[in-house]
Amino acid sequence: MAEITITNAVKKFGKFVAIDNVSLTVHEREFLVLLGPSGCGKTTLLRAIAGLGMLDSGSVVIGDRDVTYLPPRERGISMVFQNYAIFPHMKVFDNIAFGLKMQKKPKNEIADKVMNAAKLLHIEGMLDRFPSQMSGGQRQRIAVARAIAVESPIILMDEPLSNLDALLRLEMRAELKLLLTRLGVTTIYVTHDQIEAMSMGDRIAVMRAGKILQLDHPTRVYDLPIDQFVGGFIGTPPMNFLHGQVQRNGAGYTVALGEFHLQPADDLQPVLGRHDGKPIVIGIRAESMEPSKSPLSDALPVTIDVVEPLGSQNLLTACIGKDTIKVSIHPDFPVTAGDNLWLRFPINKVRYMDADTGRSITADTEKALA
Repeated sequence: MAEITITNAVKKFGKFVAIDNVSLTVHEREFLVLLGPSGCGKTTLLRAIAGLGMLDSGSVVIGDRDVTYLPPRERGISMVFQNYAIFPHMKVFDNIAFGLKMQKKPKNEIADKVMNAAKLLHIEGMLDRFPSQMSGGQRQRIAVARAIAVESPIILMDEPLSNLDALLRLEMRAELKLLLTRLGVTTIYVTHDQIEAMSMGDRIAVMRAGKILQLDHPTRVYDLPIDQFVGGFIGTPPMNFLHGQVQRNGAGYTVALGEFHLQPADDLQPVLGRHDGKPIVIGIRAESMEPSKSPLSDALPVTIDVVEPLGSQNLLTACIGKDTIKVSIHPDFPVTAGDNLWLRFPINKVRYMDADTGRSITADTEKALA
């Protein structure tokens, strides 16, 4: 069993709380991504799982073994570091073989496993070289090959692609995902790059200030962020946030953006009623709005300030009161800076958030408050 269960984990450095009562289960063969800004606690949590940093309280269980106080070598885990951590004085073969030699495996078994790992990473013709003779991408492959050669059921990765250029990162993340899926290992992958997280993870755990804010499938984290921080951290460009006000409209409620009124979905009406007359934040993705060059009664009028051609799309910038909004459109859509547009907000794409707490307001919110 390679399931990992972390319960009520706490880690402090002096008065700074790096991990704040985190509980998390990583399923067997799952690819889980820990995502968040620098200093959010993701690497500290990864090191605690590896045994490279002891928790102040809480537990780490792998399968049916409590490994909280076991040294790294007894946890059945391999790790790939951000800076590769390969030995410059050793040839590629010996770097890959290092963990196997520490396990005192027979020489013929070491040779077979090193070659198998090298073939998987396409570096089998480089085993007699030193790391200094190889590129950054090839050195990263050495680090990954060393991790998989020992055939641990769990691999931990701490920003392994952050030192590579953009094109190589694109290539390597696809290769890594495919490789680790084929191997059937449980993987925990740390990154601050939300594109890596979205493209690689079976689930994403978004962290901030030592806590996990949201844990879900990438598309749900993207479409249904739990709060403004998650919506603003995930996505390129990030989610748009507009400030409005809840207003009674007959038997229901609308959300006013100046003179324009949004009509929320029926299942949101009861919970929005609790915000009657209060400010509220509207979240919507750049690609979710429907632009029109002609006036529409159910669309918000804006004047375009900037047009950024990005190849597959054009990114528009406009202002709505004090808020800036980004709109993604097809490059064939005719628009230039200074043009007027009308933006329709599809009812199922708009997210509503509490202006004080930043938390998402959903139909489930009403059930919790009932």
